[in-house]
Amino acid sequence: MSAFDDLGLAADILDAVHDVGYEVPTPIQEQAIPPLLRGSDVIGQAQTGSGKTAAFGLPMLQYVDPREHDVQGLVLTPTRELCIQVTQALRAYGAGKGVDVVAVFGGAPIRTQQAQLRAGGHIVIGTVGRVKDLISRHSLMLHACRFVVLDEADEMLDLGFLEDVERILSLTPSSRQTALFSATMPPAIRRLADQYLYRPVAVRVQAATLTVETVEQFALEVGARQKSDRLVDVLQSEQPEQAIVFVRTKIRCEQLFRTLRDRGLNVKALHGDMTQGARDGVMISFKDGRLPLLVATDVAARGLDISGVSHVINFDVPTSPDVYVHRIGRTGRVGRSGRAITFHEPRQRRDIQAIEKHAGVKLAPWVKDARVAPTAVLAKPRRHSKPRAAANGEAPGGKLILSGGRAAGLEPSDIIHAITAATGLDGESVRNVRVLERFVLAEVPESELQRVVQLVAGTPIRGHELRLEPARG
Repeated sequence: MSAFDDLGLAADILDAVHDVGYEVPTPIQEQAIPPLLRGSDVIGQAQTGSGKTAAFGLPMLQYVDPREHDVQGLVLTPTRELCIQVTQALRAYGAGKGVDVVAVFGGAPIRTQQAQLRAGGHIVIGTVGRVKDLISRHSLMLHACRFVVLDEADEMLDLGFLEDVERILSLTPSSRQTALFSATMPPAIRRLADQYLYRPVAVRVQAATLTVETVEQFALEVGARQKSDRLVDVLQSEQPEQAIVFVRTKIRCEQLFRTLRDRGLNVKALHGDMTQGARDGVMISFKDGRLPLLVATDVAARGLDISGVSHVINFDVPTSPDVYVHRIGRTGRVGRSGRAITFHEPRQRRDIQAIEKHAGVKLAPWVKDARVAPTAVLAKPRRHSKPRAAANGEAPGGKLILSGGRAAGLEPSDIIHAITAATGLDGESVRNVRVLERFVLAEVPESELQRVVQLVAGTPIRGHELRLEPARG
């Protein structure tokens, strides 16, 4: 393996690398930094925790000129948490060079962010919706943007942001250098890369090398009404140093947090309905090791990179085998072993089998004091296939037809926001959103279909009042 000194980084960037304590580049850094320094576009397939922020951030910082006052680099992220994390990293790397890094995301005052952009901003890190909003207000100008990064592009796809991403890319110079990073490469992301990247260098870190083989993996069959009690039993038996308990929805996250808190456990919740200040406080206390137990939704926890997590507990079965790999990838890091326990109801055995087949593992039954060797990888995860259990972990999702469409100025992100705001569902529970000329198609969990119809009907979007009904046939 190379040292950072061998990758072609300038002296001031190497100083920053050494200041933050990096010694040896990770595989994604070793493979991605040299072509990015040469000016090539790059497609990087790597999960959270692989070191991809430094992989794209260090070359970007090397070529940014602090004497120029235009925005020279743009990083698009799917969530506020990832936006904050990338911003903190790039500020640390670029501090000695005097590079101004500005974060823009929803849930914070837009006027403050506008003022930061007027005052400087060599690199902007932003969520897709807020970047689009600032562009429309003429507060963010991208005519001089030479470097664009799409971070966790598959998550942007799942959240329905891809059309907005394309619109933002169309406003940047055609001569820009573009890097796209994604844990998976579904066809829509491939098409995006084909259209917007020029002869990209492909860099891939095998998922198997990240964390799967360092994690003891278990499954626990439990009835729906007994899940909370069994979770308490598991926590008392396992005595985790730090654990993340994953749930499917924001409402469920809040309910489980209250249940565990009332049982006397030191626990906090992390979900999208919390204020940004509250979310930041929870993330900081968890990263600092002061909080041993976190109940979180997938989207809220996206981008959390914490080496001390000893346990991941899937209170709800992941919505797809890929999500399972993402979740358990938050334990077993930095040479440590970890433990992952997935709760499932009897009717969800097929979902467990799909996870085992996709990840090439066998989940051992969990019992008190159960021990297995860290799960060996039996086969490489299948590429270009994202087999999904339904969004509710059981039968296929229910399909909706909504009034409006392109003629009403609607976009996928509008639909996702309207449904999640009215129902409390996670953004990733709203799938396959297709905006046609006069109407919109979308998919939600089958069990939530009628509730979505009742709660979302009449919601105003861009002056259009939504009407919706279950799709027939």
